[in-house]
Amino acid sequence: MSKNKKYEKNNRHGKSGGGMKKKAAAKITGTIEGNPKGFAFLVRDDGGEDLFIPASALHGAMHGDSVEAVITSHNRGAGEAEVVAVTQRGVSGLVGTYESSRSCGFVRPDNPRISRDIYIPVEASMGARTGQKVVCAIDDYPEGRNPVGHVEEIIGAVGEKGVDILSVIRSYGLKEEFPAAVMKEARLSGDKINEKDCEGRRDFRGDLVITIDGDDSKDFDDAVSLEKRKGGYRLYVHIADVAHYVRENTKLDREAFKRGTSVYLCDRVIPMLPEQLSNGICSLNEGEDRLTLSVVMDIDNEGNVTGGDICEGVIRSRHRMTYKNVAAILDGDARLKAEYADVVPMLENMEKLADLLTYKRKKRGSIEFDLSESRIVLDENGRAIDVTRYPIYKSNKMIEEFMLAANETVAERFARMKVPFVFRTHEVPSQEKLQALLNFLSAVGVTFRGDVLKPVPADFANLLSSCGEKLSAVINRVTLRSMMKAAYEPENKGHFGLAAKYYCHFTSPIRRYPDLAIHRIIKDWIKGGESGLKKYAQFAVDASKRGSEREKIAESAERDVDDLKKAEYMSDKIGEEYDGVISGVTEWGVFVELENSVEGLVRIGTLPDGNYVYNRDLLRLDSGTHSYCLGDKMRVRVAAVDGSKITFRP
Repeated sequence: MSKNKKYEKNNRHGKSGGGMKKKAAAKITGTIEGNPKGFAFLVRDDGGEDLFIPASALHGAMHGDSVEAVITSHNRGAGEAEVVAVTQRGVSGLVGTYESSRSCGFVRPDNPRISRDIYIPVEASMGARTGQKVVCAIDDYPEGRNPVGHVEEIIGAVGEKGVDILSVIRSYGLKEEFPAAVMKEARLSGDKINEKDCEGRRDFRGDLVITIDGDDSKDFDDAVSLEKRKGGYRLYVHIADVAHYVRENTKLDREAFKRGTSVYLCDRVIPMLPEQLSNGICSLNEGEDRLTLSVVMDIDNEGNVTGGDICEGVIRSRHRMTYKNVAAILDGDARLKAEYADVVPMLENMEKLADLLTYKRKKRGSIEFDLSESRIVLDENGRAIDVTRYPIYKSNKMIEEFMLAANETVAERFARMKVPFVFRTHEVPSQEKLQALLNFLSAVGVTFRGDVLKPVPADFANLLSSCGEKLSAVINRVTLRSMMKAAYEPENKGHFGLAAKYYCHFTSPIRRYPDLAIHRIIKDWIKGGESGLKKYAQFAVDASKRGSEREKIAESAERDVDDLKKAEYMSDKIGEEYDGVISGVTEWGVFVELENSVEGLVRIGTLPDGNYVYNRDLLRLDSGTHSYCLGDKMRVRVAAVDGSKITFRP
């Protein structure tokens, strides 16, 4: 996710590899995407189709490396290529399983895309034993031989409590502990605000302000309040003023920038900020005075934001409420309504406003995908004992609408000022992705009623709402895959999925650096207007780039841990049968997702009647007598579990 200079045969500093033949051909650049079988693909920097690279043409390049290459053939797909030079090493260290021999050892990488073991001289092994998970650094990349490295840390034996998750944490270079100097700065923030901190701020402490979060949440970076007014509503969204405590270019700030985001694993959180801040002075805890950046929005009965303000504030949350309890109150739970009698009228008005905002957002074409997150329960030994889906209550949707409104309001204000800022962007699907969707829709007899050259969000929203119950789930999946990845950028490009002209992430500065970055810009604007914001031009670029990079790493680490624990949960269920839905179709088999979100592969060789043909457009396998298509229901039996991979049989 990328390091090193050009390499040279048998020399870690490097020139070009030996045996390079096509030196007169035009060079292309890209990143190596390895395959467990030894070959690789070149993901091109110019956006062209990936190129196949045989193992013999890698010349020492490994997964993640940035390389120069030349095209050697056009006979296979987009063509084949050969590596000419490694310009930057993508893997300088890795996690794997140590295997010792009499005079040396090897580390077998956990990442299957790194197909070569790392040679470890015995004096560089730290005394590691066969079967232990270790962190190793790569010291040399001799061409034609295995990379050479040394052990930096022994994590523990495979199967020991916590070793599996810790291995994932180490493989992504995530840091659980904060440097002592950062912790020292964090402690200076204290745990109480004083009246001097409140000077010049708008005082909301007399308002009925509440937080609504999950049952197990520990940091609260948003609070809400609502007034019903003639002709509409006044919505207050209060966000923790983290930038008050994390000042520019301090040790705290540099560490937060480095981390980029908090990482949420099933048994722990690796926070962006020390707990002194994230769970303490920055968290909008019940009954505590807290500093905020607050967005006040006047919203009419049509759901339009007609006016408002962004200001520094101070609040005192009346109640720490949960999604579950709020949903129960709105459904009429008498006990909870009595317990929270002071907020029931406001909650009922919040539900009405949220419905209004949802209606308006859908009307403008916002795309609604059916998504849910996995909830993995561990026992005292760290083993997975249950896998379910997190419940989504109407109160989740309510808070989501309020946060969306705040994010759009802030983004529009600063986009119109044309000052440095960090926007959250989501672009129109590429023509390649759109064509794949159109091919599938055509094959299943569904018409895409939109401009295929210039699609708008409403085209996709209408597709999902009109495809009928039978095809709804499968078209939801295929349409989701056609979407581009959202990212942080220093220029406003709108958010296609939300059908929003302006969008940013403003509401989670405790756990996301881009939010913290724009808080810093907003606070300077509040104090001094637009004139002093030009200094943030490069900062906005850097914060956007870093935010996008660290978000990808966090998502990958979270997914890897989920996959490991889901596989662990299924490991004692070999032979048991389940009903599932085909969630992916490939030329080597079908992926089946169970109701609890566990996913496994049914290999093509285990499907009945053999001789299957893969239809890429239909996302389907056919044998003449049997067919398997994305979205089909399928009953499967658990056949095997290997690491994080689950194999099913029909």
